[in-house]
Amino acid sequence: MVAPAVEINRWAPGTRGSAMALVQSQQITGSGLGIALRPLLFVAAASRTAVAVNLDPMRVFGIDCGTEVTGYGVVESADTGREPKLALKAMGAIRLKKALSTAQRLEQVFRELSGELERWTPDTVAIEEVFYSVNAKSALKLGQVRGVALLAAATRGLPVAEYAPLKIKSSVVGYGLAKKEQVQFMVARLLGLSEVPEPADAADALAIAICHIHTAQTLAAQGIGLEVGR
Repeated sequence: MVAPAVEINRWAPGTRGSAMALVQSQQITGSGLGIALRPLLFVAAASRTAVAVNLDPMRVFGIDCGTEVTGYGVVESADTGREPKLALKAMGAIRLKKALSTAQRLEQVFRELSGELERWTPDTVAIEEVFYSVNAKSALKLGQVRGVALLAAATRGLPVAEYAPLKIKSSVVGYGLAKKEQVQFMVARLLGLSEVPEPADAADALAIAICHIHTAQTLAAQGIGLEVGR
């Protein structure tokens, strides 16, 4: 059976100092590194063990789940000196057509996310935690997409970190109730971009990845160990 069509917009930085450009179905490898630490890793398992925070460079794959658009963003960091720097490796959005059945939409999200995870080989996947919604139907649909995203990460054996929306915004903007525009602005600033990242879903995914790295830096500075599922 031929898989239903899905529109995928991929963003990636060009060489240093170049402007951002939107490309469809095309990969552009970016340059630049920044500081990173291996932080808050969550993997569902029966036993849990406390481990020390690692200061190694890392690549984080952030996912912003949505029933219509699921954004993703890849942020890389490395210790390049006194100042912590982060580098955007890629970002994009998986847009699904309303005409597709629920099963087809979930299959598309799984297949496309799996492809991007294989392409960018991250150390960790960061995703937003479930939040309560007044609309039970919408919450259920979003939960299905989250489940597919978690499955895509688990299939590749990748550790998953989950963060609450307030935590993500506080980490990136400094204010837990920040608006999307404020998140986009700060993401662009932290990654040294000349323009705010678009679409907003991809910017949110980048914010989730940045939150994961910031959490690692904080925990490492405090010398706190982490509980990781084994």
